[in-house]
Amino acid sequence: MLEHVAISRAIIESYMKELLNSLRLDVAIVGAGPSGMVAAYYLAKGGAKVAIFEKKLSIGGGIWGGGMGFNKVVVQEEAREILDEFGITYEEFEPGLYVADAIEVATTIASKTVKAGAKIFNMVEVEDLVVKEGRVSGVVVNWTPVRMTGLHVDPLTVEAKFVIDSTGHGAQITQHLLRRGLIEKVPGEGPMWAEMGERLTVEHTKEVFPGLYVTGMAANAVAGAPRMGPIFGGMFLSGRKAAMEILQKLRA
Repeated sequence: MLEHVAISRAIIESYMKELLNSLRLDVAIVGAGPSGMVAAYYLAKGGAKVAIFEKKLSIGGGIWGGGMGFNKVVVQEEAREILDEFGITYEEFEPGLYVADAIEVATTIASKTVKAGAKIFNMVEVEDLVVKEGRVSGVVVNWTPVRMTGLHVDPLTVEAKFVIDSTGHGAQITQHLLRRGLIEKVPGEGPMWAEMGERLTVEHTKEVFPGLYVTGMAANAVAGAPRMGPIFGGMFLSGRKAAMEILQKLRA
């Protein structure tokens, strides 16, 4: 006999088990876009305990829309190996430039990230950071609908050895440090320049405050570097770079 209460219990108990198990993490990632999911994949694959907190209902960030709603993803030569890592199908458009289906990219990366062991909590917004003794050491979370409606509901806290800001163009997590005077500035991303933007998003992927890394477009926003438009290789490479650096520090 199929009981309504059994269905509800299955959902609540399994979700709460995962949430409770994620209150202490090696790495908390904010934003389930391309750089955030790739970072989570490599971190989980490397043995780290990692969870992504995504404020939207859907995950994948800007992957789905490609350029102006044309759901194709462009990747340059140096990032092709990441498509191979995930087993994503692509075609060579011209030498050094490859095109993949955006839907396949988003769904495949999401699936393999979860299967690698990362947890993704969608509809959960990070509204602040935990900072102890000059180091970011966790995130403050609440339900997205609570934040959207402005209800006076206190948040909960997740502890993490490292936090990754993968929130895209606004670098929303790093902004919390700016508002409290813990960093000097977040200049925002510069005008479109695909070649420079792709290179600099990887170059600027780094620890910008003790315990806090920036990846993808958040890295360019924090550094004031150009945006790159609908090409995704730099974001994939950025996520992998952050993961590898953090894994090395966790193992030290």
